[in-house]
Amino acid sequence: MAYGVKLRVWGEYAAFNRPEMKVERVSYDIITPSAARGILEAIYWKPQIRWVVDRLHVLAPIRFTHVRRNEISATIPTKGKTGVASAMKSGRGNLGISVTDVRQQRAAMILRDVSYGIEAHLEMLDLRERDGTIPSNPEAKHLDSFNRRAARGQYFHHPYLGCREFPASFELVESFPPCPEELRGQQDLGWMLLDLDFVEDSKGSVVESNQGRRLRADPRFFRAVMTDGVLEVPSMNAEGVPA
Repeated sequence: MAYGVKLRVWGEYAAFNRPEMKVERVSYDIITPSAARGILEAIYWKPQIRWVVDRLHVLAPIRFTHVRRNEISATIPTKGKTGVASAMKSGRGNLGISVTDVRQQRAAMILRDVSYGIEAHLEMLDLRERDGTIPSNPEAKHLDSFNRRAARGQYFHHPYLGCREFPASFELVESFPPCPEELRGQQDLGWMLLDLDFVEDSKGSVVESNQGRRLRADPRFFRAVMTDGVLEVPSMNAEGVPA
């Protein structure tokens, strides 16, 4: 049995920034699979499940616009005597940033008037509940919770379209409308970020998993080819997704 969802999301602006653009922000042409997963997790997420995006539908013409935004060139350090870890341990410290000293104006090429359809399914990572019991048909339970929250417009944090300043509206749907006429045919969108692949590694840039293992986050890319406004999303280990 497939435990999938269909969600339509839309917004006034969106920015799914290409990682190769270091200074000025330039968005991908459409939403990325990782951004779509983030929207689903904003609505409903539990440690026992994982959202897998199957395909993305582009429901509005692709339109770009240019904006200039104020950003800062500094970050709050996590380590060291003036870092977050030290302040948490001692209970005192100055973690503020003077915006006037580090403010920078940067240009961005972003999307406007976007609308997407997300088809995804959930996979179970752990069948056990908090009390250690294994319920019958746990996938259906989580899917029902997602559908109920999405139908009511509930979320853990407000879903956004690439950047937090671009909020996303959403609704559950049974099917998606046809794509705009200008998106008919096949379009090669180039290499696109698929998601982050967490591999066990004791060196380099790592994150701590909930099982106590040290993991490295490796970005994985795929060749995005959109057909009639629909992008089929491959799995991490699919052919054509370089390791």
